[in-house]
Amino acid sequence: MKLSIRNQLAGEVVSVTLGAVNATVKIRIDGGEQIITSSITKEAAEELGLAEGKRVVALVKASEVSVGVPD
Repeated sequence: MKLSIRNQLAGEVVSVTLGAVNATVKIRIDGGEQIITSSITKEAAEELGLAEGKRVVALVKASEVSVGVPD
């Protein structure tokens, strides 16, 4: 599959927490200990078969990226 989204982060699912409607998915990005969190529908998480250890690609499409500076 070809995608227009340029920000693609490969990694492994660390955890999936299913709620009544939504799911929270934590992904450890390849090459480090960075973990990102995604909120998707419960239905999508189930259809994708998301579970701890599953290989995934996080696709990030945003009109803004904020930058922070440590104290």
